[in-house]
Amino acid sequence: MKILACNSNLPLAESIADHLNLPLTRADVKRFSDQEIWCEIQENVRGEDVFVIQSTSFPANDNLMELLVMLDALRRGSARRITAVMPYFGYARQDRKSGPRTPISAKLVANLITVAGADRVLTMDLHAGQIQGFFDIPLDNLFASPVLTSDIRAKFDGQKLVIVSPDVGGVARARSVAKRLDAELAIIDKRRPKAGISEVMHVIGDVKDAACILVDDIVDSAGTLCNAATALKERGASSVAAYVSHGVLSGPAVERIANSPMSEVVTTDSIKASEAVRGCGKIRQLPIAPLMAEAIRRISEEKSVSVLFD
Repeated sequence: MKILACNSNLPLAESIADHLNLPLTRADVKRFSDQEIWCEIQENVRGEDVFVIQSTSFPANDNLMELLVMLDALRRGSARRITAVMPYFGYARQDRKSGPRTPISAKLVANLITVAGADRVLTMDLHAGQIQGFFDIPLDNLFASPVLTSDIRAKFDGQKLVIVSPDVGGVARARSVAKRLDAELAIIDKRRPKAGISEVMHVIGDVKDAACILVDDIVDSAGTLCNAATALKERGASSVAAYVSHGVLSGPAVERIANSPMSEVVTTDSIKASEAVRGCGKIRQLPIAPLMAEAIRRISEEKSVSVLFD
């Protein structure tokens, strides 16, 4: 097999290649003066099983286009099979019509990836499970929960632990983590007046004197997490931390987290940390390269991927 890296998260791609004991395939990705993207794969890929690693994080449109151009180059280079490895799948929050005359952009992106030449997709913690059905090619959706729960066990061993879903939509995810940790479950009932703004309404469950762990798939502007943390502290939680699969952390997110009652926000490195994120003492990243590398190995060898989460 060959491992090819686009530019959104080179440190993760290099780490995955190291775990597979493979060098990254040489490729050149450039931009013309008008920012049009051009690429050239500098090794023979004819008949190869190729994995292209690219998170479609900020700048989402540039990174998505870079992936599409690379997929097209591989298809025209006669690669035997092309897998788009997307640790973070951008546009996943646009998975349904939220109002009249609005797009379902996640389906559009799925179509673009398929038409560009991908034979299958490997991603992690899709925002909505139904996005798997947007693809007419195989998609493997990995879960970050084993990575997150391992760290929670190490840090909170012996404490009264409550896993908290920051909204009703994330209850299944939080329940899965709570089951792994044999912990109690609580739910934040929130109302969202408009996109990007949330208000905490109620805390369902007993959180008094407990170490509360907020579990979510994406932290973007961090408004939801910070409001939830404040509500939990007001209801007697001894401490609040957050464990999130994808740290988008845009806009005022880092400042909000720094000023929040949360002791720590832990994310995976599915998205490359910005300078602001690296400089915040309350934000920490966990490596997912071993998980992604093992999934890639199993796909290449036609072995089961689901056994990684049994």
